[in-house]
Amino acid sequence: MGHSDYQSDLDKLLETAIRAGRMAGAILTRYAQSGFHIEYKGLINLVTEADHAAEQCVIDCIRSQYPAHGFLAEERGRVEQGSSPYVWIIDPLDGTTNFAHGFPAYCVSIGLEYKGECIAGVVYDPTREELFSATRGGGARLNGRPIQVSRTAILDQALLVTGFAYDIRDTPQNNLDHFVRFALRAQGIRRTGSAALDLCYVAAARFDGFWEVKLNPWDMAAGSIILKEAGGQITNFRGDTHSLYGQELVASNSLIHGAMLSIIQESLPVVSPKP
Repeated sequence: MGHSDYQSDLDKLLETAIRAGRMAGAILTRYAQSGFHIEYKGLINLVTEADHAAEQCVIDCIRSQYPAHGFLAEERGRVEQGSSPYVWIIDPLDGTTNFAHGFPAYCVSIGLEYKGECIAGVVYDPTREELFSATRGGGARLNGRPIQVSRTAILDQALLVTGFAYDIRDTPQNNLDHFVRFALRAQGIRRTGSAALDLCYVAAARFDGFWEVKLNPWDMAAGSIILKEAGGQITNFRGDTHSLYGQELVASNSLIHGAMLSIIQESLPVVSPKP
């Protein structure tokens, strides 16, 4: 397959993701206006009817165009359709707690993985009508306009963002140690409650850096390629290649990445070299 054919196929895949994201976003808006039932998956981890309806909408929309593709979605897990190398990684409502409280910071996140690598992503925020998108090698966009990461080069001048896992009360790996260290070093820290939006906001230069623990693939898939295509950098806490299945990430404009890793590694256990 030539490059033009590949890019054409990628553009069609992205168009499908954009359509699915907008349709799911419209569902979230309707539920936000009309009300919804809340269920609890844990002590503070909740799910709403809107999560399920938006997820079904995304899967139906994509499946109508690509019936052989697989899915990994937050509420239903992995769905294999066949031997296709394409897997859509979906969070139908990233920011469910915000949504349930009427706080307007949530989105639909749709990433496309091909042979283990994320090649396209769409994050749609229906409250602001902002649609972030990217394809591998095609750059990142916000509502169709190219975006790039910030040029902030000093951690003291950086605005950072982070989040906390649902099991914050039960685990020592709760991010509070990193939070304290960064709070004393950065210009400011925010916490939006949506990892997908956090990654997109770094991509769009609204934040300079983002770190978090205990993440799932659907939290990171779309946002990670949008960030990379906007010129950002993403690794695990030790500075190694980031994996969607690794649960932790450091994302930045690349200029402050080393400084962020240094702060995080002050809290990490020392790994002894193998004899």
